[in-house]
Amino acid sequence: MKFNVSSTALLSRLQSISKVIASKNSLPILDDFLFDLDGNKLTITASDVETRMVTSMEVMNGEGSGQFAIPAKILLEPLKELPEQPLKFVINDDNLAIDVFFENGQYNFMGEKGEAYPQQKPLTDSYTSISIDAQVLLSGISRSLFATADDELRPVMNGVYFDIHTDNLTFVASDGHKLVRLRNLSIQSPEKASFILPKKPSNLLRSVLGKESAMIEIKFDENNAYITSPNFEMVCRLIEGRYPNYNSVIPQENPYKVTIDRISFLNALKRVSVFSNAASSLIKLHLTENQMMVSAQDIDFSISAEEKIACQYDGAELKIGFKATYLIEILSNIASEEIVLELADPSRAGVIVPTENDENEEVLMLLMPMMLND
Repeated sequence: MKFNVSSTALLSRLQSISKVIASKNSLPILDDFLFDLDGNKLTITASDVETRMVTSMEVMNGEGSGQFAIPAKILLEPLKELPEQPLKFVINDDNLAIDVFFENGQYNFMGEKGEAYPQQKPLTDSYTSISIDAQVLLSGISRSLFATADDELRPVMNGVYFDIHTDNLTFVASDGHKLVRLRNLSIQSPEKASFILPKKPSNLLRSVLGKESAMIEIKFDENNAYITSPNFEMVCRLIEGRYPNYNSVIPQENPYKVTIDRISFLNALKRVSVFSNAASSLIKLHLTENQMMVSAQDIDFSISAEEKIACQYDGAELKIGFKATYLIEILSNIASEEIVLELADPSRAGVIVPTENDENEEVLMLLMPMMLND
């Protein structure tokens, strides 16, 4: 087998799928990229058994067809340091010795048989299909992923929940302390369906979707999802189990509403949280008429800080505590200039919504409070 390919084009494709490869694999061949040559079409696969990413590219002067595996490190490291130039791959069909020729030299190494690479299970006949604009999918995953859990006892919380309705798609993520519900009204489906996308595939999608502009097709059954774009295909095992009823934990009646500039609030939190206790990261919000006092203290080190921020608030005086790191994450994942903080009392969850949503979007974030000592 032979083919010619641009070094930067090959590197770009390899890097886009290389994040799938785990640092420690159960099968040694999973440290490799699987190459499948068919004339002038080269298909490259990377996998960790649970998740698989495939990309295809056109090559020049392709001769022969077949599968062979190349250790990822042997290809990636040299290509990163190689300036743009044509590469010529020559693969010995009998012993899989591989020669890569380029302008100033050549690399020689041994490939492995492609047949040893694990194959992907096909979907069952009862799969569901949905098409989503790449940037809508990227936005939904990016803004909800931070709220997913790392909980071995409740694995269903360790991913992004896709709740598909006939008139919308809702992205949900929660770790029991914070919750994100991002509803997109532009996506419609003929039937209700749902699946939980694990954290690793979600992160992989986030890294490749930025360059995509086409529609992404998602086909899924009870166990697996096939996510396809013009430039890549990802196959992953889904998290099995029933996602909790997320709407039931969102408080509906919140009499106290604070409208505040998001950036001013976010920057004040970042400054004041430096003075909070490192273990608890507790900050206190003290609300009076049109004013919010943000304060924190660490008694162990005798340090404290407080800042006043102007806001729109005409309710009763209220004090509530939150974990600063969580609140900062939530505010960083909202795009609106102003946000509304909806509160009921110091022991009930606070709801944070933007004053203005993007077109066809409804964003809601929730954060559980922390107990105050005073």
